[in-house]
Amino acid sequence: MLLVLVCLKHCSLYSKGRFLGFKRGQRNQHEHTALIQLENVSSKEETSYYLGKRIAYLYRAPAAKSGSKVRCIWGRVTRSHGNSGVVRAKFRHNLPPRAMGSAVRIMMYPSNI
Repeated sequence: MLLVLVCLKHCSLYSKGRFLGFKRGQRNQHEHTALIQLENVSSKEETSYYLGKRIAYLYRAPAAKSGSKVRCIWGRVTRSHGNSGVVRAKFRHNLPPRAMGSAVRIMMYPSNI
């Protein structure tokens, strides 16, 4: 019983990440693909677990809608980017530029194990 309580205390349905910016070349920026740095992930091999996982960007709006000022933009991890634990993600609506550097939540579903 004690083991279950300890597990429930530290378990979470999401992992943290940070929105770094958009996919880009030297001159062109592609706003339809966001770059996300995953917390505690530092290699390309470790990102394979997160492929297909859903991402939520939460923000506060000035006006309440459905009784809450908190709104969400949903997306999905599509592939890895580089060798340092960054992934590419596509969102239903492109993330706004003011969101660069802000936190996102990587949900632990759908599971592929």
